[in-house]
Amino acid sequence: MPNIVINRVHGGFGLSDVAQRRYTELTGREFDTYDVARDDPNLLRVVLELGEASYGRFAHLEIVFVPDDVDWFIDEYDGREWVAEKHRTWPAQNTCLQTRHY
Repeated sequence: MPNIVINRVHGGFGLSDVAQRRYTELTGREFDTYDVARDDPNLLRVVLELGEASYGRFAHLEIVFVPDDVDWFIDEYDGREWVAEKHRTWPAQNTCLQTRHY
């Protein structure tokens, strides 16, 4: 069952300075808000270890549990996030839209 870190308040996902340092200790690489996998075991460990001290300036982090068979993604509005299940959408991206009248 995947565990996923999301931000539950308006503002945006992010880690505190102390949490970023801990992430770097665990991984050997700089923390990048825009490039971290939200199911990264090291990210999960940091949030579990530090609790509220892991929250970035505009964040309130939560770990969400999703069933194994769900193809998930993180959606957001104004920085407040939730986990949603992927599904198909028409028209597909990168297609030319034409309006037909029948």
